[in-house]
Amino acid sequence: MLKKLFLSSLVILFILLSIALYRTAIHTVSVKGTIAGEVIAIDELRAIQNLSASIRFKTISYQDKEKFPFEEFNNFIKWAAATYPEFHQAMEIVQLEHSLLFKWQGSDSTLAPILFEGHHDVVPIIPGTENLWQENPFAGAISNNRIWGRGALDDKSGVVGLMEAATYLIKKNFKPKRTVYFSFGHDEEVGGSGAALITAKLKEEGVQLHWSLGEGSFVNKGFFPGVDKFVAPINVAEKGSANLMIVAKAKGGHSSTPPQRTAVTILAEALVKLEKEPLPGSLEGLSAAMFNEVSKHMPFGYRFLFANRWLFGGVLDSQLSSTPIINAMIRTTTAPTMLNGSVKSNVLPIEATALINFRLHPRDTTESVTDHVRRVVGSNDVEVRFLGGREASEISSWDSPGFKIISSSLEKVYGQVVSVPGLMIAASDTRHYSQVADNSFRFNPFSIVPEDMTGIHGTNESIDIDSFIAGIKTYVEIIREGSSN
Repeated sequence: MLKKLFLSSLVILFILLSIALYRTAIHTVSVKGTIAGEVIAIDELRAIQNLSASIRFKTISYQDKEKFPFEEFNNFIKWAAATYPEFHQAMEIVQLEHSLLFKWQGSDSTLAPILFEGHHDVVPIIPGTENLWQENPFAGAISNNRIWGRGALDDKSGVVGLMEAATYLIKKNFKPKRTVYFSFGHDEEVGGSGAALITAKLKEEGVQLHWSLGEGSFVNKGFFPGVDKFVAPINVAEKGSANLMIVAKAKGGHSSTPPQRTAVTILAEALVKLEKEPLPGSLEGLSAAMFNEVSKHMPFGYRFLFANRWLFGGVLDSQLSSTPIINAMIRTTTAPTMLNGSVKSNVLPIEATALINFRLHPRDTTESVTDHVRRVVGSNDVEVRFLGGREASEISSWDSPGFKIISSSLEKVYGQVVSVPGLMIAASDTRHYSQVADNSFRFNPFSIVPEDMTGIHGTNESIDIDSFIAGIKTYVEIIREGSSN
């Protein structure tokens, strides 16, 4: 009996292994040639110097509008007009506060227009980190084949890159068939009221975009284990957000006679519970589509796991969750950010509070997240208050013309690129423009490596010069192809 059971187990194991190996064998990339693009001879030195010059304008946005250096924004707008006269002369221009909307009229008014967006505001330098910068953050220094300074990646490279690309096409006497809009916001970093004004303007004029392209992820290398090709996660959706307040309650009093559980310890227990029971995350839908394609370019071991998610789903979810950036792609994240307790060192607080910021995966809603938190920590001693938030965006189609044009344009410039649908884990102005677009994409066509990520909103922000030039050429291809079809 035991022998038969053992043999049966071996047969089942053999069948499972055979199925898994077969699925791994077919989980590979089909061989295809690269798409050849024409030579794009932009004035590289001029483009580099222009990005450098743009960084010198301290267009810092603050939550408090009284702190906005509006003179810097005015000077940047004047500089852009003087530096890119062909771009400005070819466009109809609308200025709303310090945000700009450019319209490049197409020859066929029956075609829905497309829109390219960026923002010329930047975040402040973190106080106390000034001396940690390799170069002055607002000098636009050019050294070690890089352009340094705040906005080099986020997002003056996008704004300058788009103006460079459009100027190149204008000088080549290119005429768009489909109308093209360019929108440059002045306060994306603090909510994007400028983008909201432009969106309202487009709505008022009855504009419905075929698709839009704004800032988002980058062409990357070294982010996915074992993948030596460029990977381009073209974001087709954007996470939402929610702020919840956890309020722990207890009797107050003097700190010399504390009870076993104070409001602070009750709050700490609640936070530990939330950490141990995060919102569910898994490879499904958008996340599955991205990793399914990227994993085809991984070594055998990874391909074996991804090709057989039906068998190793739990292992994969655990492994992916251990990496913060990938964890953020597959679930709603939980981040305690602000704590408050007593007003004095010897006073036991009646209430201790924690503000928790959640970034919502498209599968979740503000309501479902609030329900989850109340289920995990809610009690007579703990109250959960919803402070506000916004839902995740709709998911755009990655089988649409816009996505395919971006993907093919990348191949023309970079060669073999693994283009996949991605999820924007931060907020962007695209959440406004998506209200008037059939599909919206969030992607910067500049290449980065993992080390570059620390500069975005951090210290030593910079962009590789070759990457910047390649990004401009990609914009040329996207604008030309997108406005011709």
